[in-house]
Amino acid sequence: MMKTRCLFMPGWGNSVMMKRRFSSAGLVLGPLMLLLAGCMPGAPKGRMDVAPVSFSQLPGWEGEDHTALVNMVRLECLRIAHLPAGTSLGGAVTLPYGRDMKDWKNVCVAASSVRSNRTEARQFFESWFQPYLVQQDAFYTGYYDPEVSASLTQGGEYQIPVYARPKDLLRGRDENGELEYGHWVNSVFRPYDDRATINSGSLEGKGLELAWLKSPVDLLFLQTQGSGRLRLPDGQQVFLGYDGRNGRPYVPIGRVLVKRGLMKSEDVDAQSIRDWLANNPDQVASVLEANPSYVFFRRTQRTADEGPTGGFGLPLTPQRSLAVDRRFVGYGMPVWVNISGKDAQGRFVTWSRMVFAQDTGSDIRGAARGDLFLGWGEKAARIAGDMKNHGQMMVLVPLPEAKQAGEQPVVGTATEVMAAGAGQTAR
Repeated sequence: MMKTRCLFMPGWGNSVMMKRRFSSAGLVLGPLMLLLAGCMPGAPKGRMDVAPVSFSQLPGWEGEDHTALVNMVRLECLRIAHLPAGTSLGGAVTLPYGRDMKDWKNVCVAASSVRSNRTEARQFFESWFQPYLVQQDAFYTGYYDPEVSASLTQGGEYQIPVYARPKDLLRGRDENGELEYGHWVNSVFRPYDDRATINSGSLEGKGLELAWLKSPVDLLFLQTQGSGRLRLPDGQQVFLGYDGRNGRPYVPIGRVLVKRGLMKSEDVDAQSIRDWLANNPDQVASVLEANPSYVFFRRTQRTADEGPTGGFGLPLTPQRSLAVDRRFVGYGMPVWVNISGKDAQGRFVTWSRMVFAQDTGSDIRGAARGDLFLGWGEKAARIAGDMKNHGQMMVLVPLPEAKQAGEQPVVGTATEVMAAGAGQTAR
């Protein structure tokens, strides 16, 4: 049976349904449109075990900066208002609301009228959102906006190209709503060239070089984070943003090193990987090419004080933006993160605060999986490299009407009312 694919065609305002057998002959393929909307009936969705909880069960809720959180909601509401009608934000079918734009309408109206005082801001959340505890053990990692040395021209020690997206690379969704990248090969939609093929020169001569780096390891970390800052020889900065990938599976380099017996799993973190690669230059190509995934970039306009744009279309905010698996947590959802345990260095860590689902990642898969954006600079890089923590995840679901004080938690789904008492798991 042929798979149906929803392709985001360059230069077109809407997505186009195509079969694998469809021939691409005669199509003029311009720049890829990385749109959030498109083929929304096939948007991914999953099921996860959740249980409604009260705000008093969110550790540290009373001490949060509720006014700042309301401002984050307002920004998200502006983004939602500018999305094409019918856009699905994603999220588990076991959450009662929040997957559709219309679920946010009344919440956004209420947010616009909240005054800048902490009590009113807190009351806004407690009236218009219902927290749900994800029953699975949550696992959090961190990512950051790296800075690497680069040149806009090839020469001297700058020999590693940073590529823009090839013009024939397309993005789409299959019949399960899963995002996929690729191109047409003899009328068959296939993944693009893998890392080894690209490293061998398959993209040379196409004018795709955005900049040149000193090391393939710098390129790896840039691609792993999905964005970055290039520091030019004259001190100026150039900003890069994610612009698609080749459609090959992502294989973590740490996993490669462990599988080959070159590193112990408990020793794997960003710095140990970088150190190993620096100390074993003769094995760098072999190790890096074991990860066939390849990320492409575009130049972006932002200031040094701004984060990169996430998948939701908003600049990422340090320690407030979270990358999620959209099958389970939809874009825009407030998420309460509760971490309590030891970090990679054995230090005890407690971290409880609200963040917002504003990004995704190829390695961020699962109902209770989160990747925290930690900013830029050496401190952010160090914390992100160390972060591998378990904890709790509570998803705050927007409500169609405000709750009254003391009202029982909402239980059920938008299309199905489930008989469940307080604390009972909705499935």
